Amino acid sequence: MKAIIRSEYGSPLDVFELKDVDMPVIRDDEVLVRVRAASVNAGDVAQVRGSPYIIRPVYGMRRPNRPFIGMD
Repeated sequence: MKAIIRSEYGSPLDVFELKDVDMPVIRDDEVLVRVRAASVNAGDVAQVRGSPYIIRPVYGMRRPNRPFIGMD
């Protein structure tokens, strides 16, 4: 499947990449949902930029610890 991922902090225009990734493996109590569109809010942009720095202990100090953004 296709996904927008990032491997470093920075401007969304500079760090986002469209890549093919493996389909996630789901458990018996989960569902897989096809998404055609998603919103981007100020919290997502802050997470991509890694600012304010107070969020970095949660999301990764030098590099993001997850390549994907959004948790909804």
